[in-house]
Amino acid sequence: MTVRTLMIDVDGVVIRHPQGLRWDHTIQADLGVDPVKLQSAFFAVHWPDVVNGRADLHQRLALALPALAPHLTPDVLTAYWFSKDAHLDQGFLDQLDALDGQYALHLATVQEHLRADYLWNGLGLKDRFAEIHYAADYGCGKPDPAFFEAVAKRTGHGPHELLLIDDSPRNVEAALACGWRAGLWDGTRTVANVIAEAEAR
Repeated sequence: MTVRTLMIDVDGVVIRHPQGLRWDHTIQADLGVDPVKLQSAFFAVHWPDVVNGRADLHQRLALALPALAPHLTPDVLTAYWFSKDAHLDQGFLDQLDALDGQYALHLATVQEHLRADYLWNGLGLKDRFAEIHYAADYGCGKPDPAFFEAVAKRTGHGPHELLLIDDSPRNVEAALACGWRAGLWDGTRTVANVIAEAEAR
């Protein structure tokens, strides 16, 4: 069956820091927040609920910030985070453009609602992709098989008509196990080569 739609991961594929750095690598100097404590006090505790749509990002940050960074509001922290985690890989996007409409282009990503909206509208990815499929909207994310099944159902495509390009081997293997085609993106091969290898499986 012919691949009809490319499902493109965001972080590590569409968005890649040019030096390979994390978005929070200067947060201590910029905002006075210890990134290790941010991980342990917020992401380790609250992120699973937030990213899977069971809790609101700002509400959970409001619970964590008083002990972590009482001088910050959730709005300030998220604005900083989103702006620092917004390095579009223009080379990758140019390669998608070079496919010249051979495939529909969708995003398949593990995001909560606010950053998904920022990516789609704030960064203008809506002008490059037909649709965004993200964890908080589905209540589950990669590599959960339920995510792949739900995305296929929403698109109306058979699994083999969908091809995931992702930087996580775990996500690639999960997509393959669900009957999708999939290719690992590490920046060492062209998009066309990744697609060709995935279609040949």
